[in-house]
Amino acid sequence: MARLYHVPLSPFCRKVRLSLAEKKIEVELVEERYWEQDPDFLRRNPAAKVPVVRLDGQMMAESAAICEYLEETRPEPALIPKDAAGRYEVRRLVSWFDDKFHHEVTSKLLYERVNKKITGEGYPDSRNVKAGAKAIKYHLDYMAWLLDHRRWLAGDMMTLADFAAAAHLSSLDYISDVDWNRSAVVKDWYAKIKSRPAFRSILADQVPGFRPPPHYTDLDF
Repeated sequence: MARLYHVPLSPFCRKVRLSLAEKKIEVELVEERYWEQDPDFLRRNPAAKVPVVRLDGQMMAESAAICEYLEETRPEPALIPKDAAGRYEVRRLVSWFDDKFHHEVTSKLLYERVNKKITGEGYPDSRNVKAGAKAIKYHLDYMAWLLDHRRWLAGDMMTLADFAAAAHLSSLDYISDVDWNRSAVVKDWYAKIKSRPAFRSILADQVPGFRPPPHYTDLDF
């Protein structure tokens, strides 16, 4: 069985979890307190980051590389199109959420409000929280524009781009930092992806000291 070393609200871990679940790969989840710099964990990944997955007899790190490996070794169901233009668009959007969205939103909201408390780094910086609350509006509007022109974020099929976006938004939704009333099309997209069997274990996550809002697990929110 595969083993995933993860943190429940990490969007990068959630992206890998969604890919594993969509491809029906059974996995054992092991919560990793990466900030403690445990020697065993550093041997698994000297970069001291999650996720790390043990699969096919090897240890693998970096969420994007893991998801690409899964796609190449378990091509069904496909999460990246076969045509070059489609593959480019998926990779562009995965990078958008894991880089731009993460820097402008996730790190300003989730990390300030949750990670700092869990890791003992102090209190949230109100300037960062305000900046993240402002930036997420722009990103939701961009998603709405994409979904006005496409069935899914990257095109006609659900892809890794949708999982990357949903991983970040679901983590933020756990702490009520997503205004789902801002865009009906984005809300409908999230409801559609949230109802997939691959999402079930994510919706069951519980973080001590933080209680999700009632709608978090509601598939008809």
